[in-house]
Amino acid sequence: MRSYTAEPSLPPPGATPHARPHLSIATPVSGSGPDSTVASASAPRAPVPERAAAAAPTTATAMTAGAQALNRLAAYVNAHSHALLRVTVGIVFFGFGVLKLFPSASPAEQLAVDAATKMTLGMVPETVLLLSLAALETAIGIGLIVGRRLLRPALVAFFLHMGGVFSTLLLLPDAMWQPHSPAPTMEGQYVVKNVVLVAVCLVVAAHEWSRGDRSRAGNGTG
Repeated sequence: MRSYTAEPSLPPPGATPHARPHLSIATPVSGSGPDSTVASASAPRAPVPERAAAAAPTTATAMTAGAQALNRLAAYVNAHSHALLRVTVGIVFFGFGVLKLFPSASPAEQLAVDAATKMTLGMVPETVLLLSLAALETAIGIGLIVGRRLLRPALVAFFLHMGGVFSTLLLLPDAMWQPHSPAPTMEGQYVVKNVVLVAVCLVVAAHEWSRGDRSRAGNGTG
């Protein structure tokens, strides 16, 4: 006949007298004989923070989704970087060209007319010069935006136009540079910042010409 005993475990020396004794309850184990028992101690378990456990996977998932979105964006920009550069410069040129079609709408209108007048030795009326510059910049902008067969002529026209723009630094020194200082004036800074557009179009031109060389090499033409 099986016997069940419950014995209180005495507290260790130095424990508080009001601590409740821990009871060991003997439980039978089957298969070890009729009188075999094993003592199992029942200990309270700490509650599992369910909200924190549920929030951790959600945060990790959000971070993973954000990283994937950034990777997709970076891959898209990398694949279309040359088109992005080409179109943005085209939009800038198209906007500047359209502004010159309206009197006093462009802040660089008089500067461009003065430089063009010096380059043409005053033989062309200012109105014709302004309309010609407006048409040229608008055409360059359209060519850069559309691309394809218009891209190479637009790039050639762009670099020729930039040569005329930077010549104003020499043709109009009083307007381009501050007196007794090598620092450019506001008009001079307006001209100097075009180095960014030149760098962008150099990248676009290099990509376009290298692509043409690759296509000719693929077709077996020299």
